[in-house]
Amino acid sequence: MKNPIRALTLLSASALCCVTAATAQDTPRVTPMTPDVVDKYEQVLPSADFIRREAMIPMRDGVKLYTTIVMKKGTRDAPILLSRTPYDAYDATHRIPSQRIVDIVDAMDIEFVEDHYIRVTQDIRGLHRSEGEYIMNRPVVGPLNHTGIDESTDAYDTIEWLVKNIPESNGNVGIIGSSYLGFTALAALIKPHPALKAAVPESPMVDGWMGDDWFHNGAFRVSSLDYAVGQSTHKADGSGVFALGGGDDYTRYLEAGSVGDFVKMLGIGHYPGVRKFLENPAYTTFWSLQAVDQWLAAEPLKVPTMIEVGQWDQEDSYGGPAVYRALEPKDKNNDKVSLVIGPWRHSGANHYGYDLGALTFTGDTAREWRVKYVKPFFDHWLKGGPDPHTPPVLTYATGINQWEVSQHWPVGKPTPVYLAANGVATFDKPATAGRYDYVSDPAHPVPFIPRPIDMNDPLQWKPWLVHDQRFVSGRPDVASWQSAPLEKPVHIMGAPAVELFAATSGTDSDWVVKLIDVYPNDVPEPAAQGSKPSMAGYELPIGIEIFRGRHFRSFAQPAPLTPGKVEHYQWTLPNVNHVFLPGHRIMVQVQSTLFPLYDRNPQTYVDNIMYAKPDDYRKATQSIAFGGAQASAVVLPVVP
Repeated sequence: MKNPIRALTLLSASALCCVTAATAQDTPRVTPMTPDVVDKYEQVLPSADFIRREAMIPMRDGVKLYTTIVMKKGTRDAPILLSRTPYDAYDATHRIPSQRIVDIVDAMDIEFVEDHYIRVTQDIRGLHRSEGEYIMNRPVVGPLNHTGIDESTDAYDTIEWLVKNIPESNGNVGIIGSSYLGFTALAALIKPHPALKAAVPESPMVDGWMGDDWFHNGAFRVSSLDYAVGQSTHKADGSGVFALGGGDDYTRYLEAGSVGDFVKMLGIGHYPGVRKFLENPAYTTFWSLQAVDQWLAAEPLKVPTMIEVGQWDQEDSYGGPAVYRALEPKDKNNDKVSLVIGPWRHSGANHYGYDLGALTFTGDTAREWRVKYVKPFFDHWLKGGPDPHTPPVLTYATGINQWEVSQHWPVGKPTPVYLAANGVATFDKPATAGRYDYVSDPAHPVPFIPRPIDMNDPLQWKPWLVHDQRFVSGRPDVASWQSAPLEKPVHIMGAPAVELFAATSGTDSDWVVKLIDVYPNDVPEPAAQGSKPSMAGYELPIGIEIFRGRHFRSFAQPAPLTPGKVEHYQWTLPNVNHVFLPGHRIMVQVQSTLFPLYDRNPQTYVDNIMYAKPDDYRKATQSIAFGGAQASAVVLPVVP
């Protein structure tokens, strides 16, 4: 009998010789002077469980847009899930170098790719690997855009190509995305491609002046400058970063002066995106004709749409509910348009929803929403799955931590919480009129979070709307009113409305109103995780919003205030579902700065506030009227 080990050794050696010979035939032998650079390494190995393709998809004007296509091996007769992004489609499917599809996609995509959805991500025109010119929030074809090209036409042309050129597709397309991707998802609903069957715009950018990224009720968000420069420098390759070093942005912005002075200091005045802000501080047709909710209000409802927003969305709290208001009247059977409000920060629905700041929720609320509601929604419309009976309105009740289904929004009955004498907030309208005065000094603005402030630090920025407001306690320029401890729960579902009667000794003023849930101080309420602070005495913001006084009569035509004259200011706080529990107190705070998130109002009227001069910034005495005919209040949407 032959030695099996020796036979195996000879066989292995023979095989090795064959491989070596084949390699030698296919590739010339290297020498010390053989160039060492190759064109490309293919990271996706034959052993990978997925297929990844790249395409340059032609638009109707000849511009080609870079697109990645990812699917699990074995995918057949499958729907396409599309996102159109300014944030680099290549990176979106190279999240982690891996041979498993669940590793290379974002958390929000895992359930879809595992179920053999075809995941498609595209760079919008002009950015990253796509051709063409980038225009930030490109207006829809119409009065502001006569090119015949917009994000709607690009979405249409993309879908047309995808359904014809992806053989694994069943011809049905859904679109999803958050923030800017929410904007492009909404744009796809305008004259939509017939293959577009469902859409989930999340935290969408809708109206940059009224209450999304750039302005809030006329007050400018200084961090918008950083975004405009970063996105507009060399196809958003990361080179547009302010070279400011560390330090406290509160001090940096204060020392710079006005927004115009800050722009000059940075040398960014030539950026078109920056100039759009500087030259258009009022709500003229420059902004109003870009409002996506108005575009959609003029269109028939053709695509089932689930709109999502985070209750503490620090960037785009306005857009989602505004789109819901535009689309919901068209939904005659209340089954094609739905609104979702979760306990999340901006884009938090796409990540892990266990907590936010000091708050802890009952499990991963974000994944729960994606698995129980988003996936069945797309399965129904894209795969012919069973009707999931998507709730018309799905909101998470913070305070009691549970999901609730409603047939419409808002739900609550308007119930004022009045400001009264001695810092008391009460549901009983005060019969006696009074005033509370404080001095607002632009040289010492109220910070929006504790200093030092780094506007680019995600650990500061993402949870700021739930930050304990005790850090401003004792400031003489922050006026507070709070109720007695509640004897029964107060459940609100909707957007609390501000009814503020106020006067200033200046000729312009900002007004900031905060609605706060004050936790009992005598009952320790530690968060679930040991690293989190105790909730005893915590002052949890339920809603914070600003209003620029010069717009009290008109957003399009600002006007100076009359010194000493009480004006009636009206605006809304973000939409919420929240329960103030027994033993808690309801607090209302009023102040006139929220810095450096918002630029300082000089409190002297100037035609263009962006270019206020140092002498324009002056102290002002602010008077909050309450009781009688001028009963300042926050009107809560209380569920009976």
